[in-house]
Amino acid sequence: MKAALEIMDFRKTYGTFPAVDGVTFSVEEGELFGLIGPDGAGKTTLIRAICTLLKPNSGRIIISGMDAHTDILAIRNILGYMPQRFSLYQDLSVEQNLQFFADLFKVPSQQRAERLNRLYQFSRLGSFKKRLAGALSGGMKQKLALSCALIHTPDILILDEPTYGVDPLSRQEFWEILKSIQQEGTTILVSTAYMEEAELCNRVALMHKGKVIEIDPPQKIKSKYPYPLYRCEGRDLQKLRDFFKSQEEVRQTQLFGNALHVSFGVQPSPEHWENWQKQTGGHLQIWKEHEPSMEDVFLYFINQDIDHE
Repeated sequence: MKAALEIMDFRKTYGTFPAVDGVTFSVEEGELFGLIGPDGAGKTTLIRAICTLLKPNSGRIIISGMDAHTDILAIRNILGYMPQRFSLYQDLSVEQNLQFFADLFKVPSQQRAERLNRLYQFSRLGSFKKRLAGALSGGMKQKLALSCALIHTPDILILDEPTYGVDPLSRQEFWEILKSIQQEGTTILVSTAYMEEAELCNRVALMHKGKVIEIDPPQKIKSKYPYPLYRCEGRDLQKLRDFFKSQEEVRQTQLFGNALHVSFGVQPSPEHWENWQKQTGGHLQIWKEHEPSMEDVFLYFINQDIDHE
């Protein structure tokens, strides 16, 4: 496969702070690639550099064979970029926002009607095209922002945390749209702090403190989790977590809604569980071996990274 995007030993510092520290990876043509990590991991800095908005301190970014440092205008013609806080014009309608970005990207007038109809179809905004952008729901605003980034049919689409703060249903709909765009051949690079969204990508790079700590397809990354993992339920999960943290066999604990994930250095026996249930005064009620989530794996790799510092 040919690389649509190549990042080679990219480094960017702000003063003495290394925002991105020696990142190297490539994104193949037609791939849906995820940058996964918490706030402050370096995702936005890297994305802005890919979009020619920041210059690296060192390293190179090559996009479709062009250098992001020197071929700025040519690269911007083939990129669609949706920043973390996309600036829609709140007092313009859906249709007027799209027309504005069509003007901005010099979309030929004879192609506009067809492109607008297509964008309305997949975003389901056709019946809202006269509504002011400021009156749209959060999910609808994100779909409009994506439509504006796609108005010039870019080869590569770059999205910086596009579903941040959006309700779960709208997030699901947004990812369905991304999948349909990918199926038509567009290369997509998307960053997110939502670990479950990593599962929807072909490959992901896990970022922490400016570095890529792991890169692979999601299922392969999850297969690298080395410990038996259990999902535990019961009364007062915080007390249960404190209890398991005190056990020598335990490697990692993490709260997940109404459950606690606990991993062990060795497989616990039925006797272990019976003893722990007694020791917790009956607070521990249900336990079952569980496949690790991306968040479990991410925390594992972070701890490994800290141990090697």
